[in-house]
This record gives sequence, structure tokens and C-alpha cells, in this order.
Amino acid sequence: MHELLAANALPVRGRPVSPHLPHHLGTFHSVGAIFYAEFEDNMRKPKLLDLFCCAGGAGVGYSRAGFEVYGVDIVPQKNYPFEFHQADALEYLREHGHEFDAIHASPPCQVYSKTAHLHDNPHPDLLVPTRAALIESGLPYVIENVEGAPLFSPMTLCGSEFGLRAPDVDGLPLALRRHRLFESNIWLMGAGGCQHDDTQVAGSYTAGRHRTPAHRDNPDRQGGYTPALSVRAELLGIDWKMNEHELAQAIPPAYSEFLGAQLLSSLHATPGLIPQHDLRTT
Repeated sequence: MHELLAANALPVRGRPVSPHLPHHLGTFHSVGAIFYAEFEDNMRKPKLLDLFCCAGGAGVGYSRAGFEVYGVDIVPQKNYPFEFHQADALEYLREHGHEFDAIHASPPCQVYSKTAHLHDNPHPDLLVPTRAALIESGLPYVIENVEGAPLFSPMTLCGSEFGLRAPDVDGLPLALRRHRLFESNIWLMGAGGCQHDDTQVAGSYTAGRHRTPAHRDNPDRQGGYTPALSVRAELLGIDWKMNEHELAQAIPPAYSEFLGAQLLSSLHATPGLIPQHDLRTT
């Protein structure tokens, strides 16, 4: 059945199916595309609020899925590719959330990151207040964070599920994993699980010290491999301008395109959110 649906996931009004979407995603991309076309017939795309947006990794994926995306961050984001509002994310949500159809939030992850010990600057833990504000909005939402973050029944996505690969500067194939957790008040289908193989793994981190093929191939190397900036961008699927810090924070757009198709599907279906009122202070 999945193969049949995927085979029939044809482009709708010029919107091609992303090559990075898992094969079985024809299900959601087809339904999401149909819903997108219905919004288009009514002269309006569904609007998604992208909170803690950084430089737009998540936003671009949601845009590709069919949303009109608006970003909010407390610091300027000159490389954000959509309409941007510099503001406190939670205050903006309380004041303007009713203007949107769905919400994505990526509250600061540094406090939960495996590399937290490498950062000297304190970072706020906004996960619980973010969840409470999202539940209060009554809208379908997705919260993203790193492994180790206390999300409720999260789904994990991995770069290997989307074929995120790129050649290194010397031509050696590299693979991105970048596991990220996603919590939602709609039911989310996973992308099939990790498909790790023997391809050299590479990441995108500002703290990475190993950045050349010589470091990559050193049998005594300790820690992960962070290749050249252009290679990192290709691994992530970032085809617009981002600096090193922005790439280190970015969600691969393939992830949010995958999630966006499911959000569109949920908006098209009979509304029904997973009860989560007991999570406001969890």
C-alpha cells in the first residue's frame, strides 16, 4: 500500500515531491498536497508560526510542504528566508498565535546537548513554558529538541532516513545522522528508523576541531568529524546562506518537510488533538 501511495504522490500545482522524503511518505505528501491545493483555491496557504526560528532550517521544510511560514526569534536573523519578527517567542505566541494554523517551536537546546560542557554561556531552559504556551494556543504544534531533552513521547528522526549525504572536499562520501526529537499534539508517523551503514559520519558543530580529511582519517582522532562549511551545508540540505553557528543549530529541511506533510494532513482531517493538558508544567 505504501508503495502504491508513494507511486501516486504526484506533484500538485508544480510542487514536486522532495527527493529527501522517505519512500513511504507518499501517503502524507499526497494528502498534504491536496490540502495545500484546497487552501490555494481559497487564495490562502495555511500559515505556520516558526518559533525560535534561527536561520530557517525548519521553516524551509515547512514551506516546501505547503505552509506560508513566519519566523520569530529574540535575536536578529538576517539569513532567515521568510517574513521575520524579532521578538520574545512566547510573548509573540500569546499575542499572535490565533493568526496561525499550526506552530513549530525549537526552544534552546544547549542545556540538554551532549556538548553542553563545551559552552561557557548560560542558556535558558524554555521547554516547559513553551509546551504550556503551545497547549494554551489550542493549535496543532511540533516541538523539536536534541536527544536527552525531556520531550513527551517524542519521535526521533535521523539523517539516514532521508539519505542526507555529501562528498567531502576530497570526494569521500559522508553521511549526516543528526538525531532530533519531535513532540506533537497530533499523531506523527516515523520515517522508518535509522538506516546507518559504514559511510563516514560527519556533523556540523561550532565546537568541532577535526575539519580536514587528514583529521577525518586519523585513527587516533577523538570526537566527531566536522567537514568544510560548504560540505556541512550540503549534508544538511541547506541551499541558502548560513554561517557556521547557524549551520550548527539548523534542522535539516527534510525533517520539517516530512513533519509538515503530516501537519497538513491533520488539518485536512477531522480536528482532534491528543489531550495534553496535564503536560503544561511537566
